[in-house]
Amino acid sequence: MITNEQAQHFIDSKATVYAQDGDKIGSVVQVYLDDATGTPNWVTVKTGLFGSSESFVPVDRATVQGEDIHVPYSKDMVKDAPRVEADHHLSVAEEDELYSYYGLETGTGGYDTTGIADTGTAGTAGTGYGTDTTAGVGAGVGATDTDRDASVVRSEEKVDVGTRRRETGKARLRKFTVTENVTKTVPVTREEVRIEREPITDADTTTGAFGDDEAEVTLHEDEVVTEKETVPVERVSLDKDTVTEDRQVTEEVRKEQVDTDIDRDRDVRP
Repeated sequence: MITNEQAQHFIDSKATVYAQDGDKIGSVVQVYLDDATGTPNWVTVKTGLFGSSESFVPVDRATVQGEDIHVPYSKDMVKDAPRVEADHHLSVAEEDELYSYYGLETGTGGYDTTGIADTGTAGTAGTGYGTDTTAGVGAGVGATDTDRDASVVRSEEKVDVGTRRRETGKARLRKFTVTENVTKTVPVTREEVRIEREPITDADTTTGAFGDDEAEVTLHEDEVVTEKETVPVERVSLDKDTVTEDRQVTEEVRKEQVDTDIDRDRDVRP
């Protein structure tokens, strides 16, 4: 059992609530006091994706270990508790639904979190601890509400959507060698033999002997020569860009509908 002094301390320090297996459930947001006795009976804990929801958990069987609260329930059980609006007062129907879910006997009073001073002392009926100290009015279980002689609690599922970062792969730079053909056109020259003939004139004093003779010239041509050298051409590196896009998520949720069936006696005429 948690005392009133401990309850205020847990709110101020945002104490952590742990499950029966030691798993962390979440931080305390509000503490609800019994309207009749003024003792803490419920706390709300931040649960859901990124702590976007508040779940009710009873503390009548809880134990205090240092700055932490340990409850005899699993984390999943607390997270899946009925979605009750943490609006600083726990109604009769909401209380009964939570007691039934946790397998506890129905309490004897309503619960409220508003109107308590920060002194840690027990308040009057309808008061309690909470992060909002605005004065409020509570209603006990025994109070008669003529406007709600018959009522049901309608629930629906709410989808919390967020993101988490995960690794999708790795990118590497790898250098390898390939071979390709390079074709270039180079002009080359060569010498060819051309026979020229000119007649001997009377003025030409050249004499020649009759018989075999030969003359020789040397021919030249260009030979294509290739040389290769390795030169750096560019630097290639890896970098990352962050791209943001909108993605639609479709999830099936359930919600309860309320309808009325009216049975009336029919007039029987003779």
